[in-house]
Amino acid sequence: MALIAIAADKGSPGVSTTAVALAAVWPRRVLLAEADPAGGDLVYRAVGAHGGVLNPNSGMLSLAATARHGLAAEQLWDHSQPLAGGLDVLVGLGGAEQAAGISGLWTILGSAFATLAESPSGAADVIADCGRIGPDSPILELFPHAALVLLVSRTEPEHLARVRDRAGALSAKLHGSQRGAAALGYPPIGVLLIAEAGSSARVASQVNEMLVASQISARVVGTLAHDPAGAETLNGRRRGRLDKSLLIRSARQIAADVPQRYGVFQ
Repeated sequence: MALIAIAADKGSPGVSTTAVALAAVWPRRVLLAEADPAGGDLVYRAVGAHGGVLNPNSGMLSLAATARHGLAAEQLWDHSQPLAGGLDVLVGLGGAEQAAGISGLWTILGSAFATLAESPSGAADVIADCGRIGPDSPILELFPHAALVLLVSRTEPEHLARVRDRAGALSAKLHGSQRGAAALGYPPIGVLLIAEAGSSARVASQVNEMLVASQISARVVGTLAHDPAGAETLNGRRRGRLDKSLLIRSARQIAADVPQRYGVFQ
């Protein structure tokens, strides 16, 4: 199975851009799910394969209605929509109010996301944009089904302190009370840093050392280039050669490293 859940602490934006960038370069067929309980925004800015706007009523909202009666993994495709570039997406909720309609269903959704890769028809991995999380976030019910939980963080000191604390709390919830390298459990927790290209290797090493010293069972997966122009292009707000951007080049490296490191394709 291969469900990659991407999230961040409240002080670390960049989850949606990270999820879209990784999905765009993922080495296997992939379904991007806007699973953020606070709502998604692809429906407002992305263009469908037909050249028009996306349907806000076909996605996580319609999927929740189906899930109340049981959900097979292949049914996910009934609620997905293709973007102009070919990426299949489950558009997100319209806002926090609609999230009440998914209450109690995150475990069912997580199971369907995780087993889509094993479906005899339409097999694919799922990259889930889970937004910003806190200790009481309902989306946490989805995480035990993930092959990998990725916490996105910028590199300012306050952001690193938050991701350290969030990784520690999440590890305790998912892996139990043991700490340190011996407690590295399933699903693994990775930290993905949004960093300036010139300092990325040094910062990644320092943050990894911080996590080890704190006896937190999370490790730095890699760095995504801080590339505002590339992010604007990816999000459809500006024109440019996206394939040559630092953002996409760094996303390709992560998409190549993650399956090898965590065996998410097994």
